[in-house]
Amino acid sequence: MSTKTITVDQLNCREYLVGGKLKKWDGDTSEVYSTISSDPNKPYSQTLLGSIPDMDSESALEALESAKKAFDRGQGKWPTMKVRDRLKCMKRFADKIQEHRDVVVNLLMWEIGKNKKDSEKEFDRTVDYIYDTINEYKKIDRSSARFEKDSGIHAHIRRGPLGVVLCLGPYNYPLNETFCLLIPAILMGNTTIFKPAKHGVLLIAPLLNAFKECFPPGVVNILFGRGRKICPPIMQTGYIDVLALIGHSSSAVALQDQHPNKNRLRLVLGLEAKNPGIILPDADLDLTIQECISGCLSYNGQRCTALKVLYVHESIVDEFNKKFAKAVDDLKFGMPWEKDSFLTPLPEPSKPKYIRDLIDDAVSKGASIVNKKGGHVTENYCYPAILYPVKQNMRVYQEEQFGPVIPVISFQDIDEPLDDMANSEYGQQVSLFGSDTKQLGPLIDTLANLVCRVNLNSSCQRGPDIYPFTGRKNSAVSTLSVHDALRAFSIRTFVASKDNIHNNRILKKLLDSNDSNFISTDYIL
Repeated sequence: MSTKTITVDQLNCREYLVGGKLKKWDGDTSEVYSTISSDPNKPYSQTLLGSIPDMDSESALEALESAKKAFDRGQGKWPTMKVRDRLKCMKRFADKIQEHRDVVVNLLMWEIGKNKKDSEKEFDRTVDYIYDTINEYKKIDRSSARFEKDSGIHAHIRRGPLGVVLCLGPYNYPLNETFCLLIPAILMGNTTIFKPAKHGVLLIAPLLNAFKECFPPGVVNILFGRGRKICPPIMQTGYIDVLALIGHSSSAVALQDQHPNKNRLRLVLGLEAKNPGIILPDADLDLTIQECISGCLSYNGQRCTALKVLYVHESIVDEFNKKFAKAVDDLKFGMPWEKDSFLTPLPEPSKPKYIRDLIDDAVSKGASIVNKKGGHVTENYCYPAILYPVKQNMRVYQEEQFGPVIPVISFQDIDEPLDDMANSEYGQQVSLFGSDTKQLGPLIDTLANLVCRVNLNSSCQRGPDIYPFTGRKNSAVSTLSVHDALRAFSIRTFVASKDNIHNNRILKKLLDSNDSNFISTDYIL
């Protein structure tokens, strides 16, 4: 591995955004470390990247009051604003954050160990997502710029905001996944409280001023600190209308339990998954291995969409394991900024030991490490291990490993993986590898009822963002795509008017006068 490194300036964030003001935090702070050593020529030590406010319950309630005031029970400036004006604010925001691309990309590499190519992709994809959401909202509004009539009643139907949104993003995509919640929530007229994840937190600091300058006071409130100190007091008030979270189902359930009016709480959740790959006897092995490398080990397998278990038909499992082991061992481990680095340090200090414990548990119960480099541990990494044969009594089968370890299970009858999927707590996606349409057709029909996306001869993934991203069972609540997210953070609302001379005269006057932002047939280009 190259010893070349890049520097990172310490960033000590002492501000938070509440009520349209960047407020100075004078309380306790938390240091932010990278598991990457700043000098690989010296004994290993973590790198201090900076610090963030360690905020408390009082600050959380201050942010809640700010969001409530800005929404003002639907009467605030933002929820009643013309759609075109909200779009202008969001466009300005998308333009402004691009000024900070280099610093955010650098922090993505240092904070969460994401390689440079993927860090740049995350930033650029996030900006594209904002512009795509703007364009999609224009389409939605255009379809609403008309009156409908049925049974003698005119109806003007639009989508309206839900209220105050608590937004919590994940560490593995701290910019993109978080903004896939935050951006549509804001754009639809809601007001928000946003707390970044524990890892990937400093990269939000350079964007604080853009949020402040582009949106009215209280529309976006950004807090830093520990979720267990900040989130429960907010939820306990009952004033949160939408919980938007990408993370673990246990966290989502715990927060829901804090809310006194669960029936009023809208949920937009992207949760965990145990996505399988099913490899049939006639699969193209070279293509399959290429897709399994990407599916299992992109960003070291730290993705909800990662392939986390591979079912391989017993007739080809030995050949598959041999070729797959070589492909995994050929992957380059390096620093995120090094050219062609595919495997990079893990951001969580405890993760290497956790992965090693999974491996040891599987080996003690009869599995073997198939690849030569598998399971080699450093201070901040555990080299990917292919484990075979994996059984149901092993932890690596039962748990979502969220890291570089790959369980392989052989099967004789296709009902074996199908039964496992049906019994699983999760139902996000599956990758199906094969060629015979007579076998693939019925399989697809079944799999489509077990998961929400069947990937044919390709790895699981989220994008493109125009496609639905959701899951069954414990894997998701609601659907996130550019279009669906706007619907998830809004509700259909309309004005109804009986068709008579008096009402029609009033409607025409409203349309001609622009006295109402809601009743409008303006067509946004």
